Formats: sequence, C-alpha cells, structure tokens
Amino acid sequence: MKKDLFTVAGKKLNSRLIVGTGKYKNFKETAEAVKSSGADMVTVAVRRVNILDKKKPLLMDYLNPRKIIYLPNTAGCFNSNEALRTLRLAREMGGWKIVKLEVLGDKKTLYPNMIETLSATKVLVKEGFKVLVYCSDDPLLAKELEHEGASAIMPLASPIGSGLGIQNKVNLSIIINQSKVPVIVDAGIGTASDATVAMEMGCQGVLVNSAIAKAKNPILMAESFKHAVKAGRKSFLAKRMEKIYYGIASSPTEGLI
Repeated sequence: MKKDLFTVAGKKLNSRLIVGTGKYKNFKETAEAVKSSGADMVTVAVRRVNILDKKKPLLMDYLNPRKIIYLPNTAGCFNSNEALRTLRLAREMGGWKIVKLEVLGDKKTLYPNMIETLSATKVLVKEGFKVLVYCSDDPLLAKELEHEGASAIMPLASPIGSGLGIQNKVNLSIIINQSKVPVIVDAGIGTASDATVAMEMGCQGVLVNSAIAKAKNPILMAESFKHAVKAGRKSFLAKRMEKIYYGIASSPTEGLI
C-alpha cells in the first residue's frame, strides 16, 4: 500500500489523528501525549491556551510550531463576532490562516450554533482563511458549510467531552458519502475503539482531546489512539466482508473425510 497521506487545507499529514492541547496537568504532559500520539497537527484554544504572553509558560516552548502544525480554534466562543475576533487575532499574532471554527450554542450542551457557524464561515473564507468547521451531524447543514467553502467538515460524534462515542452513525455516514472535503469526527470520542469505528466508516480523520487528557494514563491512551486510527483506516481501505444474516462455514464443504 502506498503511503496513505492525509491532506487537509493543503497540508499533507502522516497522521490522521489530530489532538487537542487542553485539559492536561501541564504543558509537559501535553507535549508527551502529543509525541505518543504521533499527531502532526494539534488544536490550540486561542482564548485559553497561552501562545502569546511570554511572561507565562508558553505552549510553544514544549511543542515547536516548526515541527507540528498548530490549528488555532475558537473554543469558548458563543457568537460569530467573538469567533471572528479570535481568529483574526491568531492570524495577526502568529500568522495562522488554517483554523478551526467552533461557535457554541449554550454552555450546557456545548452544541454548535449552526446559524452563527455558517455566518462566520462565509466571512472567514472571504478573508482568506482555510476553515475546518466544528458542526452538528445534520447532513444538510454540513453540505451548506462545504458550499460556503469550508476546508473540512467536523461533525460531532456526541457532546463535547462526553466520551459517549458515535451516537448517530446514519447521519455521519450520509455526511461522509456526500462530502467532497475531508470529514473529521470532532467531539464525544471516549476511547480508542470509537476512533477505529469512525475511521472504518470512512472518516478521513479524528480529533481527540478529553479522551486522552482525562485518561488516568494520558501518554498510554495517546499511543492507543495512534494505533486505533491506523487500524480503522486500514480496515476501511481493505473493504470489509459483506454482511449476511445466516451462517457460512469458514472451511470448504467439499472433499470432507
């Protein structure tokens, strides 16, 4: 099999696993988990993770942005204006144009506000950003995001940080089959097997934060996700056997003694 590179927003990645940088004990643990995961890209919450104030510990001191791709995101934004301001700041201060857009609807469910998300996507694309968009698992809205120029569609598997895994395989399958841009499952992944399922379904990538950072052993969990994503991708490429609803002997029935 040829090298199976993952291309998103014009970047070629060796790993289809993207990891978050929040919720760890410290930046040292963050860096160790990222290394163990084998990820080429990490998300950075511009409003929460220090990447600019040199008077405080900097994530960049632990994760070299020349060796790993930073994906600034708008975690904690609840309207399009907040999200736009945050990403414009990221571009101004760090030169980042590949970004993750996340506009939340409320603090309880953390579901995306798709009206505000679509509005912000239109503006960011016009301003030259390459936007990976966190969204609901609504196929119609996912297609609309693609129509507006999103570089990747990032439907939730289940609520952010819930660890519930993929709750709506039907909608996710529709989104995968209709999309011409990468589909990356984002939010709700709980364990490595969830990532494998997403990849087997045909997702081109998986984004994981809480499932790694909140594990009792984040470093080991990060490694498990690395292997899980690879296994799921290979299983998808191999094309699974046809499902049947009765038994077929695994050994030949002819020439029996």
